[in-house]
Amino acid sequence: MDNFGKPIEVEVRDSLEKAMKILKQKMAKEGILQELKRRRFYEKPSIRKKRKSREARKRNARENKRRFTSR
Repeated sequence: MDNFGKPIEVEVRDSLEKAMKILKQKMAKEGILQELKRRRFYEKPSIRKKRKSREARKRNARENKRRFTSR
């Protein structure tokens, strides 16, 4: 999940604090902060594999929940 393709832009209108809050929300939604925390230390390949499968299970469960509750 590389988020380095398109830069996140925030227009500063009223105050810098409001713009910072919007920027943080956008970064959290895209998962940038989470990825930075994860890349801070080396992750062994076996741990990475377990984490990715756990994330996939969680993503699939969330998708299935959304799919079956909307009917």
